[in-house]
Amino acid sequence: MGEYSIGDALKQFLKNSRLNGYMQAIQIEQVWEQIMGKTIAKYTEDIKIHGNKLYITTTVAPLRNELLFQKENIIKQVNEALGEKVIKEVVIK
Repeated sequence: MGEYSIGDALKQFLKNSRLNGYMQAIQIEQVWEQIMGKTIAKYTEDIKIHGNKLYITTTVAPLRNELLFQKENIIKQVNEALGEKVIKEVVIK
């Protein structure tokens, strides 16, 4: 049995647990304003990850349309922020 650092053990635990999506969503929320800008961040109500899908919730119709057009860019920027290719699809609610 090999030796692991606490950090490596925690990463492995999170990768295999249901908490992983929750932790990644928190990471995204922390950098959401930097990724998308102040206006979009202000009117984004919720960000969740389930599997490889990023769910973004807003009640502002023009923002919803803007986010629909930026799906590919959002995927790219979020994956860069997470440091790995986690998100493959964006769902705007």
